[in-house]
Amino acid sequence: MVAGARELGIAPEAGAADMEAVHGRGVHANLGAARVSIGSLSLFDPPPPDAVRAEVDRLERAGQSTMVVKRDQRWLGVIGVADTLRADARAALAGLKAAGIARTVMLTGDNQRVAKAIGEEVGIDEARGALMPEGKVEALRELSKDGGVAMVGDGVNDAPALAAATVGIAMGGAGQDVALETADIVLMSDDLGKLSFTLGLARKATAVIRQNLVISLGVSAVLIVASVFGWAQISEAVVLHEGSTLVVVLNGLRLLRYS
Repeated sequence: MVAGARELGIAPEAGAADMEAVHGRGVHANLGAARVSIGSLSLFDPPPPDAVRAEVDRLERAGQSTMVVKRDQRWLGVIGVADTLRADARAALAGLKAAGIARTVMLTGDNQRVAKAIGEEVGIDEARGALMPEGKVEALRELSKDGGVAMVGDGVNDAPALAAATVGIAMGGAGQDVALETADIVLMSDDLGKLSFTLGLARKATAVIRQNLVISLGVSAVLIVASVFGWAQISEAVVLHEGSTLVVVLNGLRLLRYS
């Protein structure tokens, strides 16, 4: 928006102070002697006049997220922005479904019209819009009634939901610090394709852990019985036990070859 203003020959004013962010709604700040507010309709009390709300409705029908701008008591207008879909979004979702993810749900603070349009374009099963951070948490609690839920996010507004999910996954490439600290898993790149890779690696690691438990406990049980009945000497049991430890380690190292 700043670049666009400059292209139109508008010099943005500098020196904003006392900025107050209202999570999920917008921001307030002092610009010189004026109080400026930018955000969604829910940021303003009392609400904007009918003309402003009509413009918001028009832009949202066109699939844009809107920000109302007010300076002191004067309503300056409405800014409409549209999300650009990531090139890898559709492929990433297809990969998750191929990996067995039963249902994908998008939780966003954008209005429901925008959320639905984006969801349909990338193949998301359900899109829920106009959600505050606490709304995302409530949605996750509802979804978790049907089983475990993984939440993927990168912003400040996603942090509570990441904490509430069965597994929270933060995108490390563009993630905010609070999201990275809250998540159970942090992907060190911003590649959505890593989600299906992470899922596959987790399943493979679980299988290897189970195999190692069977090997270690099975060998220990056999050696105990063999020692009690005199079928193996203590020295032989020790050698076999240490050998099983090496087998477990080598079996675990197979994960390094996962791709």
